[in-house]
Amino acid sequence: MARHSGNGPERGRGSNPNADLSDPQLYLGRDLSWLEFNARVLAQAFDEQEPLLDRCKFLAIFESNLDEFFMKRVALLKHRDSAGFEALSHDGRTVRQQLDAIRPRIMELQAEQGRCFDEQLHPALASEGIRIVAYESLDGETQDRLDSWFRSNVFPILTPLAVDPGHRFPFISNLSVNLGVLLSQGRDAERMFARLKIPESIPRLIPVSDDGEIGQVAEPKDVTFVRIDEVVRYNLSDVFPGLEIQDVLPFRITRSTGLDFEDEDVEDMLEHVESSLRLRRFADPVRIETGPDPSSKMLDVLLEELELTRDDVYSRAGLLSCSDLLELGKLARRDLRRPKWVPVVPKRLQDTEADIFSVIRERDLFVHHPYESFSASVERFVETAASDPNVLAIKLTLYRTSRDSPFVESLVRAAEDGKSVACMVELRARFDEDKNLQFARQLEKHGVHVAYGVLGLKTHSKCSLVVRREGDRLRTYAHIGTGNYHPGTAQLYTDCGLLTCDPEITQDIVNLFNYLTGRSLHKQYDNLLVAPMNMRHRFEKLINREIEIARAGGKGRMFAKMNSLEDVGMINKLYEASKAGVEITLLVRGQCSLRPGIAGVSENITVLSVIGRFLEHARFFYFGNGEQDPIDGDWYIGSADWMSRNLNNRVEVIVPVKNRAAREQLWAIAEAGKRDRMRSWRLGSYGQYQRLTAPGQADPESPEALGTFEYLCRRVISEHRADRDDAV
Repeated sequence: MARHSGNGPERGRGSNPNADLSDPQLYLGRDLSWLEFNARVLAQAFDEQEPLLDRCKFLAIFESNLDEFFMKRVALLKHRDSAGFEALSHDGRTVRQQLDAIRPRIMELQAEQGRCFDEQLHPALASEGIRIVAYESLDGETQDRLDSWFRSNVFPILTPLAVDPGHRFPFISNLSVNLGVLLSQGRDAERMFARLKIPESIPRLIPVSDDGEIGQVAEPKDVTFVRIDEVVRYNLSDVFPGLEIQDVLPFRITRSTGLDFEDEDVEDMLEHVESSLRLRRFADPVRIETGPDPSSKMLDVLLEELELTRDDVYSRAGLLSCSDLLELGKLARRDLRRPKWVPVVPKRLQDTEADIFSVIRERDLFVHHPYESFSASVERFVETAASDPNVLAIKLTLYRTSRDSPFVESLVRAAEDGKSVACMVELRARFDEDKNLQFARQLEKHGVHVAYGVLGLKTHSKCSLVVRREGDRLRTYAHIGTGNYHPGTAQLYTDCGLLTCDPEITQDIVNLFNYLTGRSLHKQYDNLLVAPMNMRHRFEKLINREIEIARAGGKGRMFAKMNSLEDVGMINKLYEASKAGVEITLLVRGQCSLRPGIAGVSENITVLSVIGRFLEHARFFYFGNGEQDPIDGDWYIGSADWMSRNLNNRVEVIVPVKNRAAREQLWAIAEAGKRDRMRSWRLGSYGQYQRLTAPGQADPESPEALGTFEYLCRRVISEHRADRDDAV
């Protein structure tokens, strides 16, 4: 899956200390880099070391990622191209050149996607007794039973939509699976087009095993499935009686996200988001997906009506919708999936009767999810605050959360109990706008003070504040995290957080909430790094210090872990640091516009990407500060990647980690990522990624042999057992 994705300077071809950092050849294109990230996700579906059903899940994730890429990035580029937008990308490409470079890479990846299913997953599933077969391969008796099931369970739901002078071309919803059908009243009669949407309420894979009813799995180790679109296709004569079926084309449409906010023109953010959401479903189409060798006549109809071109058609082998495979996860086949990870309760919180506020007063509490329990730490913190009679006020930022969010429930309960409760709800969190609208209304209904953020900025910070009366004084407690207040993603994403009552930090957070919910113009933060106020400047100052240390003959060193690295200003500072001799390791899960390994520019920078069991989501940063022991350096965690949008257009929060035990945990996490040789990829100077392999003599319990995720799972279990043994 690793490949070259662009031209650029070679590693080791002479030093160039005076390199022009405005040269576009020093940067990787954002969108091509993102596609290489998704190629690494796809590689997990090919990896035979992964359990089979987990490989199916990765194939579905790859497709979901690509869907979002089209909805957001391709849609944006197409809009810019049609509008004559002239600005160049980081790597010097025009908008048209970006689109021209993106398409062939996507075609390659989708060909790999089809090959992964057809040549690997499909036969591997069959060998395990899970067969996905064609309708026409079933025996006559099974077909009859399936047709009868169709007439009772599917046919009444279907809504065929014809296209003729009396019927306009139907609206086709985003990511829906459809059948395009060419019909006639006789072989020589004029052909008519009709569209039939496959109902989303029906499972995508229909069990048809001999020893069970249609639609029910009798034996999970011996089950046969037929795709619902095939069942519908072979029963079209019931849907279009008296007409001849001339041609059928299964297809899928992708539309733009369609939401573009201009805060300056908005009088009521709540109403604006609601009206924008109503328009989203009608946003412009950007892609048609089909199986191999689609009907040219059918495509001509779709392209004309949807105002697309042949370059917007993506045809491939395999499943039209790989998300169908997620239904296999419901099978009782533990032998084909990785055992579910059960987070460990942080050792300082294992006494459920203990007062969590006294634990935090003892010293800062660092938590690492999902290795350590989110519910036993962050949820407990807010829930306890809601029910504690000594708590006077609770404030929290809400970017994304679950539909049955315990945080919303706690805030409502606290408000009804008379506490002062404020919640900053970000209505513009992409794809969560509707859910956040509902939360905002629910919170307001119960007396919570709801704010919608700062004009012109998204609020992406993840923090909460609790004000508590203790004796004759007030004490403030805070949580600052790298991930959302979302119990679901806390089981799937790696994130970390800090629970503290350090007055230097909590005073900054008090000022931050006043800025978010009121009209405070406070922009001076002594401990926090807050975007867009001081974060960029503070990061640059920390990098400059490492540069000065290296130039003075000391050991300048940095480590940063993030989702994406795209901001040119930060990349230039890293290039400057590398040229000064600072050793830099970057753990960047997704897109990275920096080119490492360029002589005279970035030869001291290593970029790694870890992909696997959990989604690497934590952001933390380390600056050596000349200390011999790296744990004594400066450590920070928070919500921001080094992307222009995070540093310039969002409210983000980064907090220093002062407690040594917490810094030791961060060091262990960083070392696991740097040493991983099972789930890690190294970025080359041309934009290609090479998967790393474990050395033959690696310690079987080391990150090299186990990989980041398994190593950290075992580490936290080992620590938990040691604590339990000590207690006994």
